[in-house]
Formats: sequence, structure tokens, C-alpha cells
Amino acid sequence: MRAPCRLARHAGIAVLVLVAGLLLGACASAPVHNGSEALADARQLVVVTSADWDATQGTLRRFERDGTGPWRGVGDATPVTLGRNGSAWGIGLHAPPADDVPGPRKREGDGRAPAGLFRIGPAFGYPPSAATGLAYAAMDAGDWCIDVSDSPLYNRIVNERDVGPQAVAGSTEPMRRDLHADGDVRYRLGFVIEHNPQARPGGGSCIFAHLWRKPGETTAGCTAMDDAAMQALLAWLDASRRPVFVLLPRAAYVERGAAWRLPPL
Repeated sequence: MRAPCRLARHAGIAVLVLVAGLLLGACASAPVHNGSEALADARQLVVVTSADWDATQGTLRRFERDGTGPWRGVGDATPVTLGRNGSAWGIGLHAPPADDVPGPRKREGDGRAPAGLFRIGPAFGYPPSAATGLAYAAMDAGDWCIDVSDSPLYNRIVNERDVGPQAVAGSTEPMRRDLHADGDVRYRLGFVIEHNPQARPGGGSCIFAHLWRKPGETTAGCTAMDDAAMQALLAWLDASRRPVFVLLPRAAYVERGAAWRLPPL
């Protein structure tokens, strides 16, 4: 198993803002018009497919490759849950879909998981460290992800002691849900899916892969799985291999498979 990797936590808002930017993709690449270009430097791929845009269940598969060679499957497929209302086109590495392309568009509070191509950001959780090749940030009681669209910290993870209580007022996303939401375990382990990295107001925020409390339980827009699947995924993921997260209904996956050079399922 790979040695744990951690993001160090330091006092001071300058460092916190840097950590927040790393966690939610403030420095992520701009969208590209060719999906295959977005995957050109990726050596790991996490692929989630669902039956259709309104499906709340999906299947997660892992792929890797050497250089620009063919993708090869890793491990077994695993069930995941999606947003309570399914999925919708998100803001990521892919170009925005044309108006005539089928599928809803992601917006804040719609209960849909963002679809498309996204960089995988650092991992996070309740323990002080985790076995993963991603950078890791241990959350504490003051960490919040800001889902208030008109906030200057929108789509960022910040700590209340550094930005002040007014800056996190109105957010519904405490990162220590066990402390703020009756022992909720869902954020005990997870990682950031870099949706809406430029923090477009109303475009959707705080998108993660995280644990579920029970099989089949939907999310507010994230991708959830059981503990064993998450631990295996984190242990495999390696930031140096430029991992990308793909989420698409099967029809959209098949339609874009060749152009984006996605692995066949």
C-alpha cells in the first residue's frame, strides 16, 4: 500500500486559501474543446456510468495506462450512488455542450451529479492521514465548503478560524459532518472532483466522491460508495499520474467514446 500523503495545515489565511484552491481546483486547467486533449496527460481514469440522466445509481470502473498506450482495466467494477435527481452536464475539462446536445445542465442545488471530464483533486477525511497517492487534508470542526453562490469563497474549502464566522454563514457543507450532523460518516474519506474550478456563481459547488451511509442512498450531487471501494480507490490514485474523473450516462459515453478516446466498457 502506498505511503500516506498529507497536505500540511498551517495557521494563517494565506496558506488556508492556498489549500482551499488546491482542494477545489482554483488552479485547474481551462476547458478544452477536444476531450481527447483533456486526457492526453492522464494515466489514471475513474469512470462512472449510469443508465440515463435521471438515474441515481451507477457503476465505477478504474483504468490506467503507460504513456499514451491503450487503457487497461484495474480491479472490479463497483456500485455507486449519484445525485438524488441523477446527473447533468457540469463544468470541467470538456467544452460546454452545444444547446442541441441532450441532457440537463448542472446548477447549484439541483441534486444532480456533474457529468463530463474532471480533474481529481486532493483527498480529505476525518483521520489525520490516509493511504493514498493524492495529497490529503485532515478536516477539523472549523472546515466548511462554501456553497453560497454570491460568496467570494464559493466552491472553496475554508476554515472558520481563518476567514471568520460570517464568511461561512449560510453554508450547508461542514466538512466534519460527524461533528455537525449527528455522527454522519459520509465525509470520513473522500476526494475532490474538480467541477466548476473557476467558481462560476450558481454553477454548482462542493462536488466530491465520498462514502455512503447505506447502499442505494443518493447524494446532493456527489458520487458515493462503500468504505472498501473508497479505500481501494484512494490507495490506487496517484496525483503524479494526472488522474481524471469521468461521469456520463451510458448513451453519452458511447457517443463520445471515440472522440474523447475513452476506454470501452
